[in-house]
Amino acid sequence: MKIARFSHGGSIDYGIVDEDALVVLAGDPLFAGFDTTGERVPLGKVGSLLAPVIPRSKVVAVGKNYREHAAEMGGDAPEEPLLFLKPNTAVIGLGDPIVIPPQSERVDFEGELAVVIGKIARNVSEADAAGHIFGYTVANDVTARDLQEKDGQWTRAKGFDTFCPLGPVIETELAPDAVLRTRLNGELKQEAPISDMVHDIPSIIAYASSVFTLLPGDVILTGTPSGIGRMTAGDTVEVEIDGVGSLVNPVRAAK
Repeated sequence: MKIARFSHGGSIDYGIVDEDALVVLAGDPLFAGFDTTGERVPLGKVGSLLAPVIPRSKVVAVGKNYREHAAEMGGDAPEEPLLFLKPNTAVIGLGDPIVIPPQSERVDFEGELAVVIGKIARNVSEADAAGHIFGYTVANDVTARDLQEKDGQWTRAKGFDTFCPLGPVIETELAPDAVLRTRLNGELKQEAPISDMVHDIPSIIAYASSVFTLLPGDVILTGTPSGIGRMTAGDTVEVEIDGVGSLVNPVRAAK
């Protein structure tokens, strides 16, 4: 099932994708369930698809979770998930511009699978992790690479406004053989099955929830494969995951 957050008629609503229309939900399904209003909105009449979730608390991200990416960054994959946080103010949706901040001369794309947490998780076991997942979406862990190297830690480099595109929808089921692809101006830059992750989704949830409580609506970015690269103003970056969707964002300079 695919769930969208969208603008329509001056309001923001949630809906279930049903072929060429959205079945409007009575509220945010993370908290209000899947009761519907009876209204159907044709996809062609939707104002815009918005980021499918705005984390109430945090975006948790995992670094160097594909071996080839760890190698291209100059090291081995960590034995335990390497966690960092992005602020929820970094989140944007489908079609929203990624803004290159004036402080950086090198901003990179990092296509990733994102997991949306569905219920409170604290010290969750790997065996129970699936029960805390609401669904999956597509992410771009945008990174100011020069600032990451300069600062020696990742908060500023990963945390600028617009540095966490999410979308286009939340998919409640994920095929284990799904492949992630990132394209820059239509040219394929990243391609890897999600099964190539060093630390899989249950182990990430178990590890993260042993550190801090995960709340409904929190998002976990699960790492990027090799092939990361620079974006500049005027580019368009697309991250696609089989069965989930395609997240496309233009890139522009700060005004």
